[in-house]
Amino acid sequence: MDRTLCSRRSFTKGIAGAGVLAAAAGLGLAGCGNAGAPAGSGAATDGGAYKIGVLQLTEHPALDAANRGFVAAVEAAGIGAQVDQQNAQNDQSACQTIASKFVNDGVDLVLAIGTPAAQAMAGATSDIPVVGTAITDFAASELVADNDAPGGNVTGTSDMNPVAAQIDLLQRLLPDAETVGLLYCTAEANSKIQIDMAAAELEKLGLAGVKYTVSSSNEVQQVAESMVGKVDAIYTPTDNTIASAMSTIAMIANEAKIPTVCGEVAHVEAGGLASISINYEELGRRAGEMAVKILSEGADPAEMPIETMSADECDLVYNQKTADEIGVDVTALADEGGTDVSA
Repeated sequence: MDRTLCSRRSFTKGIAGAGVLAAAAGLGLAGCGNAGAPAGSGAATDGGAYKIGVLQLTEHPALDAANRGFVAAVEAAGIGAQVDQQNAQNDQSACQTIASKFVNDGVDLVLAIGTPAAQAMAGATSDIPVVGTAITDFAASELVADNDAPGGNVTGTSDMNPVAAQIDLLQRLLPDAETVGLLYCTAEANSKIQIDMAAAELEKLGLAGVKYTVSSSNEVQQVAESMVGKVDAIYTPTDNTIASAMSTIAMIANEAKIPTVCGEVAHVEAGGLASISINYEELGRRAGEMAVKILSEGADPAEMPIETMSADECDLVYNQKTADEIGVDVTALADEGGTDVSA
């Protein structure tokens, strides 16, 4: 699996949770109702409609985009489906409650968006196929036995970041930076994986990486403020807690003239400086295609390797307004075909 350098292409804007609901409305998708065939049987129910549960960890642009891509793929396949959209609002206990609901409803398949959502579903059933997305490392999160041979009822698409390329981007934009703050939430195991990778890359370059952690969104402002005067730049991974508070982080960092290189595009749209970013709508679309194969072609999740984004599907993005505010020249990014995602 290619988990290294991603090249650049233009980024299509317009990610929004409302888009997910609009896509669902276009499909005629509704909440799941009567139980029909046994859960995970792959047999269509309710007069030909498959029952799909969607468990999304929380609302923010990246996860919303993955959701929208999934729905679009199901629609394009024309298999007929009823989709029950559920959002846990970043609450682990809510994830478990929703997972139990889907099991009791006898759904044919579940899309789990975000690691805690997938962990809740994997803990609730070993029979219903679970397709995960926006998950960095399925094996490290104990969702599968091996990313190349999952071995159970879980498979999906990974948002493993091009961390080395992102740190290289940071150094290119900020050649005088010596100390980089690595900001993440300790409750998200996949964030630690990315942070450890970033710290290793910084060490190779002779730069200091200092870890700053939060356990919830309530701590983000205080921790971000504590970084001022101590770091020359900030790196944020694809962390759901950090993403939900990115506008606060950007406000503090930009006022202090501290550039933030980000794990994905939504962070940049919220005020970060730049990223080489996974395209989450494409990631969700691929998860949808995997779901269609499971439902309509009898594919076995145990034998479906975790899919990652190929090199030419990552996006070079930057925020020109942020660059102007903090005094960083991003002309080279525009020349390389990067996309300005500032509002």
